[in-house]
Amino acid sequence: MTPAVGAPSTGDGPARATRTAWVALAVLTGINLFNYLDRFVLPAVLDEIHRSELQPTNGQLGLLTTAFLLVYTIAAPFFGTFGDRGHRPKLLAAGVAVWSAATALSGLASTYWLLFAARAGVGIGEAAYATIAPALLADFFPVAMRGRVLSIFYAAMPVGAALGYVLGGQIGMHYGWRAAFFVAGIPGILLAFAAMRLPESEHRTVSDKPAGFGDYLVLLRNRPYVLVILGYAAYTFGLGGISVWMPTFLERVHHLSLAAANNQLGIITVVTGFGGALAGGWLGDRLLRRWREGYLWLSGTSALLAAPCAYLAFRLPPPYYLYALFAAELLIFLSTGPVNSSILGLVAPSMRAASMALSILAIHFLGDGPSPAILGYLTDRDSIQSAVMIIPVSVAVGGLIWLYAAWQGERSPRRGAPT
Repeated sequence: MTPAVGAPSTGDGPARATRTAWVALAVLTGINLFNYLDRFVLPAVLDEIHRSELQPTNGQLGLLTTAFLLVYTIAAPFFGTFGDRGHRPKLLAAGVAVWSAATALSGLASTYWLLFAARAGVGIGEAAYATIAPALLADFFPVAMRGRVLSIFYAAMPVGAALGYVLGGQIGMHYGWRAAFFVAGIPGILLAFAAMRLPESEHRTVSDKPAGFGDYLVLLRNRPYVLVILGYAAYTFGLGGISVWMPTFLERVHHLSLAAANNQLGIITVVTGFGGALAGGWLGDRLLRRWREGYLWLSGTSALLAAPCAYLAFRLPPPYYLYALFAAELLIFLSTGPVNSSILGLVAPSMRAASMALSILAIHFLGDGPSPAILGYLTDRDSIQSAVMIIPVSVAVGGLIWLYAAWQGERSPRRGAPT
């Protein structure tokens, strides 16, 4: 049976990392890179699509990301339920194949609504991967290494996003936006075969309950877990707004070409994301030795510091906005590994995929799911420069919630160590 949820989880886990664990980390990190490359090709060619024969409005452009995230969040609980009980590598591999095929099909869309449907289809495949991969890594590695391991895994996010910006911008400019989707989608089909060959973890803890949705009711009664994912949702609202609309913001406000805007964002994102994620994992593991809620103290503090930097990035003239944007993204990415490590440490080992699924549901349904469409709507009503002002506010709210959760966690009685 699974241990009770509501405090850091207990249970058997690996004493040290094996060679198989490092191979799994390498494969899953590589796939995660293409996961985010696929996602960020869209914002890189957003204005190209706007000027195309499809002729979508700004609001409809925002809805393309919202459609993906809506399907992603709805599908995640299904994969979370079966991911805690089925053969995870095969389910994960199927998800990789589905999202890659849907990305390639985006380039064949002859109408806006066919493009909308293809982007929504990407969410089905990515839901399988995003729920299962972190849970698999948590079973392969001991808790003392988890912040660093997940930071390596999530460092692929900004690298993939940067490649999406740069490749999407360059390919879109020279060969059109359709070609960008073809280039992004096809490699994932090959990576699905690598995922299928991964073994299941020897340290996996499986509940003797049948697959069902009761785990989510248990998680909703876990107050520390709920606080963490609410903070994550506010933080993700701001991050989603930056990632989707920043290329268009630079093009319209600072009058950069599409290629120049994507190149600037690509360089800043890959440097701050890779460096910030790795530094956050190292700092989080160090702080965990001193404070039980070290991961959350780091996440909350960095988010609060990122908020004023994000405000300045939208207000300062060239080249000063670049320095502010660099600082904001560096601070934002410090939280990536620690907050996900905190989520996995607050639940029973046999509910890790479910915990990631519910986290995905919350952060995308309340966070970067609505934010692109909301910013598009506000841009249509006023201007993009006024619309983006909600981004630093939401990042600050996320930081405050995480700091409150850390304070509450330090005051609560210790009922076991994370595994």
